[in-house]
Amino acid sequence: MRKLWTLAPVVLLVASGTGHAQGSSTAPLHPATYVHAGWAQTAGGKGGKIIRVTTLAADGPGSLKAALDTPGPRIVVFEVGGVIDMGGASYTLREGRVTIAGQTAPDPGITLVRGELNLAAADVILQHVSIRPGAYGRPKRSGRDHDGISTGEGARRLIVDHCSFSWATDENLSVGGPRFKGATPDDWRETTSHEITYSHNLIYEGLAESVHLKGEHSKGTLIHDNANRILLLGNVYASNRERNALFKGGAWGAMVNNLIYNPGGKAVHYNLIAHEWVGRPYQVGKITLAGNVYRAGPGTAERLPLFTLGGVGDVELFEQDNLAQDRHGQPLPLTGRYTSSAQIVPVRQPYLPAGLNWLPPRELEKVLPLVVGSRPWARDPLDFKQLSDIAEDRGQFVNDETDSHPDGLPKRKPSQRAFVEADWNLDDMSPKAGWPSLFTQVAR
Repeated sequence: MRKLWTLAPVVLLVASGTGHAQGSSTAPLHPATYVHAGWAQTAGGKGGKIIRVTTLAADGPGSLKAALDTPGPRIVVFEVGGVIDMGGASYTLREGRVTIAGQTAPDPGITLVRGELNLAAADVILQHVSIRPGAYGRPKRSGRDHDGISTGEGARRLIVDHCSFSWATDENLSVGGPRFKGATPDDWRETTSHEITYSHNLIYEGLAESVHLKGEHSKGTLIHDNANRILLLGNVYASNRERNALFKGGAWGAMVNNLIYNPGGKAVHYNLIAHEWVGRPYQVGKITLAGNVYRAGPGTAERLPLFTLGGVGDVELFEQDNLAQDRHGQPLPLTGRYTSSAQIVPVRQPYLPAGLNWLPPRELEKVLPLVVGSRPWARDPLDFKQLSDIAEDRGQFVNDETDSHPDGLPKRKPSQRAFVEADWNLDDMSPKAGWPSLFTQVAR
């Protein structure tokens, strides 16, 4: 396969405007400066009005919530930086045609805590925001769990790129929506979430024994039943016990050039659960795994495969150029099963959006830690620590945010800076001066 990204001996630019053109076999592409939109061909709020977030308040004039609730095409920019405390609420975005440009915030950027964001709209681009729901002192198994981000009915053509997620009490970053709305499987696929790209995100430390009613719930990403055209590209998953990612029955998606570190009992898995499909014809899942790296950590089950199949539904699997290894660099199995009935059906043709290829997996740990997550040019201390833990094989599962950091949920000094429209390329919300660089000299 041709490479998606070509590395060159130049200064690495850290961040991304969202590209909407298809990949090219000749153009030099780098994950710091290019995002393949996958199936989610959208311009977001391009051409719309500028909405300025001027307060860190959870609601009211000038708030992020007010910007999310505004109808019509719009570009949301930030004239404040700091922490938005959602106070246990869920924000639901129902008004699409929006670009949420966290890169415009002054340092320390925008972090959401004590809540979740549900995307239930079409044509959405979200970049450079951190979401850390947390347990915030609530009793174990008390309920009211939070995803970081999930999607609902109406979600399509969404891109979540260069964001950071940790300490969710359900999944950190997921794809939801109705599973069986409509008369036929084709109806199900068109009415649930579809055409979604999650790229260059840092997804780590879902809370284990926390507020979820089911108990242990350290989870990375759930792709719900029948969700389709889902692309997980260039993300880092770290120290989530399971769902790195989980594709449920009839889901169709691709994982390309992701790094999965220290899963617990499962890395990537697929499962159609019989009692959730009673009276409905089972659908065959479609999954492509290409160019990914899975590295076991301190909490990983012995000999855990990269991909495992459970449940009662078959899955078509394209698997190529993946690397799975234990803590000593020895190979681990690429596939396995925790079912006696379903089958992995190998296929020769990948399920991928047009023009998408991949970087060789042995390049990933050189590249992804430099570019994933929110605002890598000004690393959040929590993300910096996590990337260091990955590099040093110090992964851990945590039950509460205070297990990871003694201060718990982040506290950042608020900041202000006017948004100057002339400084930005409004088509893709990249800075006209160029993205800040990690390095001060050309790499040798």
